[in-house]
Amino acid sequence: MSTTQTAPAVKRAKVGVAVIVAVLIAGGVVVLVMRMFKAGALAAETATHTRQFVTTVLPQAPAGGLPLTLPGTLQGYKEATLYARSNGYILRWTKDIGSSVKKGELLAEIAAPEINQELSQAVATQQQTASEESLAKSTAQRWQSLRDKDAVTQQDLDERQSAYLQAQANLAAAQANVARLRDLAGFNRVVAPFDGVVTSRNIDFGDLIDAGNGGAGKALFTIAQVDPLRLYVYVPQVYAPQVKVGDAVTVSLAERGGVQYQGTIARTARAIDTATRTMQVEIRVPNPNDALIAGAYVQATLPIKVDGTALLVPTNVLLFRPEGIFVATVDAQGRVKLAAVKLGVDFGNNVAVMSGLRAQDHVIVNPADSLADGDTVTVADDRAASAPQSKGG
Repeated sequence: MSTTQTAPAVKRAKVGVAVIVAVLIAGGVVVLVMRMFKAGALAAETATHTRQFVTTVLPQAPAGGLPLTLPGTLQGYKEATLYARSNGYILRWTKDIGSSVKKGELLAEIAAPEINQELSQAVATQQQTASEESLAKSTAQRWQSLRDKDAVTQQDLDERQSAYLQAQANLAAAQANVARLRDLAGFNRVVAPFDGVVTSRNIDFGDLIDAGNGGAGKALFTIAQVDPLRLYVYVPQVYAPQVKVGDAVTVSLAERGGVQYQGTIARTARAIDTATRTMQVEIRVPNPNDALIAGAYVQATLPIKVDGTALLVPTNVLLFRPEGIFVATVDAQGRVKLAAVKLGVDFGNNVAVMSGLRAQDHVIVNPADSLADGDTVTVADDRAASAPQSKGG
Protein backbone atom coordinates (compact mmCIF):
# COMPACT_ATOMS: atom_id res chain seq x y z
CA MET A 1 0.00 0.00 0.00
CA SER A 2 1.33 3.41 -0.89
CA THR A 3 2.01 6.20 1.52
CA THR A 4 -0.71 8.33 -0.02
CA GLN A 5 -3.33 5.68 0.77
CA THR A 6 -2.35 5.08 4.44
CA ALA A 7 -2.25 8.70 5.57
CA PRO A 8 -6.03 9.28 5.51
CA ALA A 9 -6.64 6.00 7.33
CA VAL A 10 -4.22 6.92 10.08
CA LYS A 11 -5.82 10.31 10.36
CA ARG A 12 -9.29 8.79 10.66
CA ALA A 13 -8.02 6.36 13.30
CA LYS A 14 -6.56 9.21 15.32
CA VAL A 15 -9.80 11.13 15.08
CA GLY A 16 -11.74 8.08 16.24
CA VAL A 17 -9.44 7.53 19.18
CA ALA A 18 -9.70 11.19 20.10
CA VAL A 19 -13.50 11.01 19.97
CA ILE A 20 -13.54 7.90 22.13
CA VAL A 21 -11.19 9.49 24.62
CA ALA A 22 -13.32 12.65 24.68
CA VAL A 23 -16.46 10.59 25.27
CA LEU A 24 -14.79 8.69 28.08
CA ILE A 25 -13.55 11.91 29.65
CA ALA A 26 -16.99 13.47 29.37
CA GLY A 27 -18.55 10.37 30.90
CA GLY A 28 -16.06 10.44 33.73
CA VAL A 29 -16.75 14.09 34.36
CA VAL A 30 -20.52 13.41 34.42
CA VAL A 31 -20.03 10.51 36.83
CA LEU A 32 -17.82 12.62 39.07
CA VAL A 33 -20.32 15.47 39.06
CA MET A 34 -23.20 13.09 39.89
CA ARG A 35 -21.18 11.53 42.66
CA MET A 36 -20.44 14.96 44.07
CA PHE A 37 -24.14 15.87 44.01
CA LYS A 38 -25.07 12.56 45.64
CA ALA A 39 -22.38 12.96 48.25
CA GLY A 40 -23.66 16.43 49.06
CA ALA A 41 -27.25 15.22 49.29
CA LEU A 42 -26.18 12.28 51.46
CA ALA A 43 -24.20 14.57 53.73
CA ALA A 44 -27.19 16.93 54.04
CA GLU A 45 -29.55 14.03 54.75
CA THR A 46 -27.13 12.57 57.27
CA ALA A 47 -26.84 15.91 58.99
CA THR A 48 -30.62 16.18 59.08
CA HIS A 49 -31.00 12.73 60.62
CA THR A 50 -28.31 13.34 63.21
CA ARG A 51 -30.06 16.48 64.47
CA GLN A 52 -32.27 16.01 67.54
CA PHE A 53 -35.68 17.63 67.20
CA VAL A 54 -37.43 18.48 70.44
CA THR A 55 -40.68 20.07 71.59
CA THR A 56 -40.66 22.53 74.46
CA VAL A 57 -43.14 23.97 76.94
CA LEU A 58 -43.10 27.07 79.07
CA PRO A 59 -43.67 26.65 82.84
CA GLN A 60 -46.86 28.27 84.08
CA ALA A 61 -47.50 30.15 87.30
CA PRO A 62 -50.58 28.64 89.00
CA ALA A 63 -53.59 30.95 89.14
CA GLY A 64 -54.59 30.03 92.69
CA GLY A 65 -54.79 26.27 92.41
CA LEU A 66 -55.55 23.18 90.38
CA PRO A 67 -58.67 21.02 90.47
CA LEU A 68 -58.59 17.59 92.09
CA THR A 69 -61.42 15.34 90.88
CA LEU A 70 -62.53 12.40 93.02
CA PRO A 71 -65.47 9.98 92.73
CA GLY A 72 -68.21 9.68 95.31
CA THR A 73 -71.81 8.66 95.95
CA LEU A 74 -74.53 11.08 96.98
CA GLN A 75 -76.35 10.28 100.21
CA GLY A 76 -79.32 11.81 101.95
CA TYR A 77 -78.40 14.34 104.60
CA LYS A 78 -80.45 12.15 106.94
CA GLU A 79 -81.17 8.51 106.16
CA ALA A 80 -83.09 6.03 108.29
CA THR A 81 -84.11 2.42 107.81
CA LEU A 82 -87.31 1.73 109.75
CA TYR A 83 -87.92 -1.63 111.47
CA ALA A 84 -90.86 -2.88 113.50
CA ARG A 85 -90.63 -2.83 117.30
CA SER A 86 -93.46 -5.34 117.71
CA ASN A 87 -94.43 -8.62 116.11
CA GLY A 88 -97.60 -8.69 114.04
CA TYR A 89 -99.19 -8.31 110.60
CA ILE A 90 -99.26 -5.29 108.33
CA LEU A 91 -102.75 -3.83 108.66
CA ARG A 92 -102.17 -1.09 106.10
CA TRP A 93 -99.50 1.17 104.65
CA THR A 94 -100.07 4.76 103.58
CA LYS A 95 -96.89 5.90 101.80
CA ASP A 96 -95.09 4.43 98.81
CA ILE A 97 -91.68 5.08 97.24
CA GLY A 98 -91.14 8.66 96.14
CA SER A 99 -93.70 10.04 98.59
CA SER A 100 -92.74 13.15 100.51
CA VAL A 101 -93.44 12.80 104.22
CA LYS A 102 -93.39 15.06 107.25
CA LYS A 103 -92.00 14.18 110.66
CA GLY A 104 -94.54 12.10 112.60
CA GLU A 105 -96.65 11.27 109.54
CA LEU A 106 -98.13 7.76 109.50
CA LEU A 107 -96.42 5.29 107.17
CA ALA A 108 -98.00 1.98 108.18
CA GLU A 109 -100.02 0.25 110.90
CA ILE A 110 -99.25 -3.13 112.43
CA ALA A 111 -101.88 -5.41 113.97
CA ALA A 112 -100.36 -6.99 117.10
CA PRO A 113 -103.13 -8.76 119.12
CA GLU A 114 -100.64 -10.34 121.51
CA ILE A 115 -99.46 -6.94 122.69
CA ASN A 116 -103.04 -5.74 123.11
CA GLN A 117 -103.81 -8.76 125.28
CA GLU A 118 -100.65 -8.26 127.33
CA LEU A 119 -101.59 -4.62 127.81
CA SER A 120 -105.09 -5.55 129.00
CA GLN A 121 -103.60 -8.04 131.44
CA ALA A 122 -101.08 -5.50 132.68
CA VAL A 123 -103.81 -2.91 133.26
CA ALA A 124 -105.80 -5.46 135.32
CA THR A 125 -102.70 -6.33 137.35
CA GLN A 126 -102.08 -2.64 137.96
CA GLN A 127 -105.61 -2.21 139.26
CA GLN A 128 -105.16 -5.24 141.52
CA THR A 129 -101.88 -3.96 142.97
CA ALA A 130 -103.41 -0.51 143.39
CA SER A 131 -106.17 -2.04 145.50
CA GLU A 132 -103.61 -3.97 147.54
CA GLU A 133 -101.56 -0.82 148.00
CA SER A 134 -104.62 1.11 149.19
CA LEU A 135 -105.45 -1.61 151.73
CA ALA A 136 -101.87 -1.77 152.98
CA LYS A 137 -101.85 2.01 153.37
CA SER A 138 -105.04 2.13 155.46
CA THR A 139 -103.82 -0.80 157.57
CA ALA A 140 -100.52 0.92 158.27
CA GLN A 141 -102.37 4.11 159.25
CA ARG A 142 -104.64 2.23 161.70
CA TRP A 143 -101.72 0.43 163.31
CA GLN A 144 -99.95 3.75 163.63
CA SER A 145 -102.89 5.16 165.61
CA LEU A 146 -102.92 2.02 167.78
CA ARG A 147 -99.21 2.35 168.38
CA ASP A 148 -99.74 5.95 169.44
CA LYS A 149 -102.10 4.61 172.13
CA ASP A 150 -99.53 1.91 172.98
CA ALA A 151 -102.09 -0.76 172.05
CA VAL A 152 -99.69 -2.67 169.75
CA THR A 153 -96.01 -3.29 169.74
CA GLN A 154 -93.54 -1.41 167.57
CA GLN A 155 -92.76 -4.65 165.76
CA ASP A 156 -96.38 -5.06 164.72
CA LEU A 157 -96.39 -1.51 163.36
CA ASP A 158 -93.12 -2.07 161.48
CA GLU A 159 -94.58 -5.17 159.83
CA ARG A 160 -97.64 -3.25 158.61
CA GLN A 161 -95.51 -0.35 157.32
CA SER A 162 -93.20 -2.81 155.54
CA ALA A 163 -96.23 -4.42 153.87
CA TYR A 164 -97.34 -0.97 152.76
CA LEU A 165 -93.93 -0.17 151.25
CA GLN A 166 -93.94 -3.53 149.42
CA ALA A 167 -97.42 -2.78 148.06
CA GLN A 168 -96.17 0.60 146.80
CA ALA A 169 -93.26 -1.09 145.04
CA ASN A 170 -95.59 -3.66 143.46
CA LEU A 171 -97.84 -0.86 142.22
CA ALA A 172 -94.87 1.02 140.73
CA ALA A 173 -93.73 -2.15 138.92
CA ALA A 174 -97.24 -2.71 137.58
CA GLN A 175 -97.45 0.89 136.38
CA ALA A 176 -94.05 0.58 134.66
CA ASN A 177 -95.16 -2.59 132.89
CA VAL A 178 -98.33 -0.89 131.64
CA ALA A 179 -96.28 2.08 130.38
CA ARG A 180 -93.88 -0.30 128.61
CA LEU A 181 -96.67 -2.15 126.85
CA ARG A 182 -98.41 1.09 125.91
CA ASP A 183 -95.17 2.35 124.37
CA LEU A 184 -94.80 -0.97 122.56
CA ALA A 185 -98.38 -0.73 121.32
CA GLY A 186 -97.52 2.77 120.09
CA PHE A 187 -94.93 1.20 117.81
CA ASN A 188 -97.79 -0.43 115.94
CA ARG A 189 -97.97 2.92 114.21
CA VAL A 190 -94.87 3.35 112.02
CA VAL A 191 -94.23 7.07 111.54
CA ALA A 192 -91.63 9.18 109.73
CA PRO A 193 -88.75 10.20 112.02
CA PHE A 194 -88.06 13.39 110.01
CA ASP A 195 -89.12 15.26 106.88
CA GLY A 196 -87.95 13.43 103.78
CA VAL A 197 -88.75 11.08 100.93
CA VAL A 198 -89.63 7.38 101.07
CA THR A 199 -86.86 5.69 99.07
CA SER A 200 -87.92 2.08 99.63
CA ARG A 201 -90.96 0.11 100.83
CA ASN A 202 -90.46 -3.57 101.63
CA ILE A 203 -93.89 -4.54 102.97
CA ASP A 204 -97.41 -5.20 101.74
CA PHE A 205 -100.81 -5.84 103.28
CA GLY A 206 -100.88 -8.95 105.49
CA ASP A 207 -97.11 -9.42 105.72
CA LEU A 208 -95.90 -11.01 108.94
CA ILE A 209 -93.47 -8.67 110.68
CA ASP A 210 -90.86 -9.60 113.26
CA ALA A 211 -89.59 -7.03 115.72
CA GLY A 212 -86.07 -5.64 115.51
CA ASN A 213 -83.41 -5.40 112.81
CA GLY A 214 -81.59 -8.60 113.69
CA GLY A 215 -82.40 -12.22 112.92
CA ALA A 216 -85.48 -12.56 110.72
CA GLY A 217 -86.56 -8.91 111.08
CA LYS A 218 -86.76 -6.98 107.85
CA ALA A 219 -86.79 -3.29 107.06
CA LEU A 220 -90.20 -1.74 106.51
CA PHE A 221 -89.24 1.59 104.92
CA THR A 222 -86.20 3.69 104.12
CA ILE A 223 -86.50 7.44 104.53
CA ALA A 224 -84.00 10.01 103.23
CA GLN A 225 -83.77 13.77 103.50
CA VAL A 226 -82.65 14.85 100.02
CA ASP A 227 -82.09 18.56 100.53
CA PRO A 228 -79.28 19.02 101.18
CA LEU A 229 -77.35 15.90 100.19
CA ARG A 230 -74.15 14.51 101.66
CA LEU A 231 -71.17 13.43 99.59
CA TYR A 232 -68.16 11.64 101.04
CA VAL A 233 -64.86 11.55 99.16
CA TYR A 234 -61.47 10.23 100.20
CA VAL A 235 -58.61 12.65 99.56
CA PRO A 236 -55.09 11.17 99.12
CA GLN A 237 -52.62 12.07 101.82
CA VAL A 238 -50.54 14.30 99.53
CA TYR A 239 -53.53 16.64 99.02
CA ALA A 240 -55.05 16.39 102.51
CA PRO A 241 -53.31 19.48 103.98
CA GLN A 242 -54.74 21.58 101.14
CA VAL A 243 -58.40 20.72 101.89
CA LYS A 244 -60.15 23.24 104.13
CA VAL A 245 -63.64 23.41 105.61
CA GLY A 246 -65.72 25.95 103.70
CA ASP A 247 -63.96 25.46 100.34
CA ALA A 248 -66.28 25.45 97.33
CA VAL A 249 -66.65 22.14 95.49
CA THR A 250 -68.08 21.46 92.04
CA VAL A 251 -70.16 18.29 91.60
CA SER A 252 -70.92 16.81 88.18
CA LEU A 253 -72.50 13.69 86.69
CA ALA A 254 -71.13 11.92 83.64
CA GLU A 255 -74.60 11.63 82.12
CA ARG A 256 -75.14 15.39 82.43
CA GLY A 257 -72.11 16.71 80.62
CA GLY A 258 -71.49 20.39 81.21
CA VAL A 259 -73.96 20.69 84.11
CA GLN A 260 -72.31 21.50 87.42
CA TYR A 261 -73.68 21.73 90.94
CA GLN A 262 -72.07 23.65 93.75
CA GLY A 263 -71.28 22.24 97.16
CA THR A 264 -69.22 23.13 100.22
CA ILE A 265 -66.79 21.13 102.34
CA ALA A 266 -68.69 20.69 105.61
CA ARG A 267 -66.07 18.80 107.61
CA THR A 268 -62.99 16.63 107.32
CA ALA A 269 -61.82 13.66 109.35
CA ARG A 270 -58.64 15.58 110.27
CA ALA A 271 -56.82 12.24 110.25
CA ILE A 272 -55.32 9.92 107.65
CA ASP A 273 -56.66 6.38 107.38
CA THR A 274 -53.56 4.21 107.80
CA ALA A 275 -55.01 1.47 105.58
CA THR A 276 -55.75 3.65 102.53
CA ARG A 277 -53.62 6.73 103.25
CA THR A 278 -56.60 8.94 102.55
CA MET A 279 -58.63 11.46 104.54
CA GLN A 280 -62.42 11.34 104.55
CA VAL A 281 -64.09 14.60 103.54
CA GLU A 282 -67.81 15.40 103.81
CA ILE A 283 -69.30 17.71 101.18
CA ARG A 284 -72.73 19.29 101.56
CA VAL A 285 -74.62 19.78 98.29
CA PRO A 286 -77.82 21.88 98.21
CA ASN A 287 -80.62 20.21 96.24
CA PRO A 288 -83.65 22.53 96.39
CA ASN A 289 -85.10 21.41 93.04
CA ASP A 290 -84.45 17.67 93.44
CA ALA A 291 -82.07 17.84 90.48
CA LEU A 292 -79.75 15.36 92.18
CA ILE A 293 -80.74 11.88 93.31
CA ALA A 294 -79.50 10.18 96.47
CA GLY A 295 -77.32 7.21 95.59
CA ALA A 296 -76.06 8.74 92.32
CA TYR A 297 -72.40 8.29 91.36
CA VAL A 298 -70.79 11.70 90.86
CA GLN A 299 -67.44 13.42 90.41
CA ALA A 300 -66.42 16.03 92.97
CA THR A 301 -63.83 18.64 91.97
CA LEU A 302 -61.94 20.15 94.89
CA PRO A 303 -59.65 23.20 94.59
CA ILE A 304 -56.08 22.45 95.63
CA LYS A 305 -54.00 25.48 96.57
CA VAL A 306 -50.48 25.80 95.15
CA ASP A 307 -47.56 27.81 96.55
CA GLY A 308 -47.42 31.14 94.72
CA THR A 309 -43.68 30.71 94.04
CA ALA A 310 -44.16 27.34 92.33
CA LEU A 311 -44.26 26.74 88.57
CA LEU A 312 -46.36 24.07 86.91
CA VAL A 313 -44.91 21.76 84.25
CA PRO A 314 -46.16 18.51 82.69
CA THR A 315 -44.86 15.40 84.40
CA ASN A 316 -43.38 14.14 81.11
CA VAL A 317 -40.57 16.74 81.26
CA LEU A 318 -38.89 15.13 84.26
CA LEU A 319 -35.59 13.27 84.05
CA PHE A 320 -34.85 10.86 86.87
CA ARG A 321 -31.12 10.45 87.35
CA PRO A 322 -29.09 8.90 90.19
CA GLU A 323 -28.13 12.45 91.22
CA GLY A 324 -31.77 13.53 91.54
CA ILE A 325 -34.62 14.92 89.46
CA PHE A 326 -33.81 17.16 86.49
CA VAL A 327 -35.48 19.00 83.64
CA ALA A 328 -33.78 19.74 80.31
CA THR A 329 -33.96 23.33 79.04
CA VAL A 330 -32.80 24.67 75.69
CA ASP A 331 -31.46 28.17 74.93
CA ALA A 332 -31.75 30.28 71.78
CA GLN A 333 -28.67 28.59 70.26
CA GLY A 334 -30.16 25.13 70.73
CA ARG A 335 -27.82 24.10 73.53
CA VAL A 336 -29.19 21.83 76.27
CA LYS A 337 -28.83 22.57 79.96
CA LEU A 338 -29.94 20.13 82.66
CA ALA A 339 -31.41 21.82 85.74
CA ALA A 340 -31.92 20.07 89.09
CA VAL A 341 -35.40 20.82 90.44
CA LYS A 342 -37.31 20.44 93.68
CA LEU A 343 -40.87 19.20 93.24
CA GLY A 344 -43.99 20.20 95.12
CA VAL A 345 -47.55 18.85 94.83
CA ASP A 346 -48.13 16.23 92.13
CA PHE A 347 -51.40 16.87 90.28
CA GLY A 348 -51.25 13.80 88.04
CA ASN A 349 -50.64 15.30 84.59
CA ASN A 350 -48.84 18.32 86.05
CA VAL A 351 -46.43 18.81 88.90
CA ALA A 352 -45.42 21.91 90.85
CA VAL A 353 -41.72 22.83 90.70
CA MET A 354 -40.63 24.70 93.80
CA SER A 355 -37.08 25.64 92.71
CA GLY A 356 -34.55 25.19 89.92
CA LEU A 357 -36.69 26.56 87.07
CA ARG A 358 -37.62 29.99 85.69
CA ALA A 359 -40.85 31.02 84.02
CA GLN A 360 -39.00 31.94 80.77
CA ASP A 361 -37.15 28.60 80.46
CA HIS A 362 -38.05 26.45 77.47
CA VAL A 363 -38.38 22.94 78.91
CA ILE A 364 -37.97 19.90 76.67
CA VAL A 365 -40.92 17.51 76.59
CA ASN A 366 -40.17 13.76 76.71
CA PRO A 367 -36.39 14.24 76.85
CA ALA A 368 -34.19 11.31 75.80
CA ASP A 369 -32.46 9.50 78.64
CA SER A 370 -29.15 10.03 76.85
CA LEU A 371 -29.54 13.83 76.78
CA ALA A 372 -26.61 15.62 78.40
CA ASP A 373 -25.43 19.15 79.16
CA GLY A 374 -24.14 20.90 76.05
CA ASP A 375 -25.95 18.73 73.51
CA THR A 376 -27.26 20.62 70.49
CA VAL A 377 -30.93 20.16 69.58
CA THR A 378 -33.40 21.71 67.19
CA VAL A 379 -36.77 22.92 68.44
CA ALA A 380 -39.54 21.38 66.32
CA ASP A 381 -41.23 24.76 65.91
CA ASP A 382 -40.55 28.25 67.12
CA ARG A 383 -43.71 28.39 69.22
CA ALA A 384 -43.16 26.79 72.59
CA ALA A 385 -46.33 25.00 73.68
CA SER A 386 -47.49 26.16 77.07
CA ALA A 387 -48.24 23.81 79.93
CA PRO A 388 -51.95 23.46 80.75
CA GLN A 389 -53.27 26.48 82.58
CA SER A 390 -54.34 25.98 86.17
CA LYS A 391 -57.86 26.73 87.29
CA GLY A 392 -58.49 29.10 90.13
CA GLY A 393 -59.33 27.57 93.49
